[in-house]
Amino acid sequence: MPRGKLENIGIPTLDEDVFVSDRKKAEDHTEKVIEIPIHKIEDFPNHPFQVRNDEEMMDLIDSVAKSGVIAPALVRPKEDGGYEMIAGHRRKYACLQNGLRTIPCIIRNLSDEEAVMIMVDTNLRQRQTILPSEKAFAYRMKLEAMKRQGARTDLTCAPVGHKSRDILAEQSEDSKSQIQRYIRLTYLIEPLLKLVDEGQIAMRPAVELSYLEPHAQNMVLEEMEINVCSPSHDQTIRMRKAQEEGKLTDEVISLIMQEEKPNQIEKIRLSSQRISRFFAPRTSVKEMENEIVKALEVYQRYKKRQREKQER
Repeated sequence: MPRGKLENIGIPTLDEDVFVSDRKKAEDHTEKVIEIPIHKIEDFPNHPFQVRNDEEMMDLIDSVAKSGVIAPALVRPKEDGGYEMIAGHRRKYACLQNGLRTIPCIIRNLSDEEAVMIMVDTNLRQRQTILPSEKAFAYRMKLEAMKRQGARTDLTCAPVGHKSRDILAEQSEDSKSQIQRYIRLTYLIEPLLKLVDEGQIAMRPAVELSYLEPHAQNMVLEEMEINVCSPSHDQTIRMRKAQEEGKLTDEVISLIMQEEKPNQIEKIRLSSQRISRFFAPRTSVKEMENEIVKALEVYQRYKKRQREKQER
């Protein structure tokens, strides 16, 4: 039967059949934005980026209140039902703060390695403020994912680990050596890592401290509190060397940390004999310091009340 006759009776031609079939396949594979109940979305396991109530978050909450979620979150389906957040933890929080029960999402099937790499990349690219600890664990997670995935281009290249680090550096704003420094921070005890985030310990001294055993790191932290100081790069290098030689003791750490440095905060020294009568026996130096500060605060309030009485 001629082509025109087929069209007249409503039977699609072969060309039309193929076109409709291809278009349907394309539509089936096109990612769609779907509103998903927030309670069905779990956070990414060991998510290295914090959701902070900072100025950036306040702006996002206001934006969601006025315009909704402009860029949909990315999730992947879980085997036991529900979804896992890949990119969009801050948007999810902003929705909750606005009383929203759903969030627009793109659902994508991803392997564990793919999920980690997308999670890290999107957060590093989109966040304005990133803490050293966040970069540290993010880079470590991505590097480990790349190693598991076998990130190398041919069979004659360097070992997988080295090739992965090269590729990670190419995909990041930080150099290979800087990425290695960040990853070393993940070996710090939590209180020291927090001090790095707060800017009280610089990057290079922090890296050297990361090689010390946890007990030694805790001793450094204690000496920082007692001496009201932070370790210099030179001091941390000497402590690391002493540990490698098997000579790092509590006494050695204490002696190194008590050294005066040009940029060290001026300290007020009070002999224990002069103030011990005000405290119970075996009161620690830190406890004495806290009590003295509290007493001074009470005294300041007393002086303020006295001034107010005189002005009446």
